[in-house]
Amino acid sequence: MRFSLELDHLAVVARTLEEGCSYVEAVLGAELSAGGQHDDMGTHNRLLSLGPDTYLEVIAIDPSAQKPKHRRWFNLDAFDAAPRMTNWICRTDDLDAALLDAPAGSGRPMRLTRGDMAWQMAVPEFGKLPFDDASPALISWGDSPHPAGRLPDHGFRLVRLDVFHPRATELTDAFASLNRLPTASVREGPEKRLIATISTPEGNRVLA
Repeated sequence: MRFSLELDHLAVVARTLEEGCSYVEAVLGAELSAGGQHDDMGTHNRLLSLGPDTYLEVIAIDPSAQKPKHRRWFNLDAFDAAPRMTNWICRTDDLDAALLDAPAGSGRPMRLTRGDMAWQMAVPEFGKLPFDDASPALISWGDSPHPAGRLPDHGFRLVRLDVFHPRATELTDAFASLNRLPTASVREGPEKRLIATISTPEGNRVLA
């Protein structure tokens, strides 16, 4: 490959940060750590380590932030439901090359910041990624520290991620690099759905 591709993090979307954190904490038995605000997107988050280079994020619209002129990521402008895992994010060492391989509509690179971290992420124009958000968002951390390295490690680990979609074969044909991800599987299913099996100190739990 001309670029690397690895699973970076999972995103649980919620109407409010409190609602999303309550959902994740009830399922996993984990208390999430402070994240921060994304001024460019008008969102905020809280985080959970899934190991040295992977994490889980709960993200919601920040009611105290100004509404951005563009659509927010993760289709948050259209979200009004119970919290659920809607997106997965893959990191790469060459965002431009990865976007050339990714399905059309995977977004354009945006430089984003949170605190002392700065990174690039491909954000779709209309807030939603191809294949009903089953295609992963693409991120490049560059020289920025990775969030997982700053989080307390309570022993939670991602065992596997199953991404279901009625046109899963079309997705993997359009983005063949997804077939090389060791912990993620894109599979045929009646509807788009993400299901993560996570190892916890109390045994495996399923988050969807």
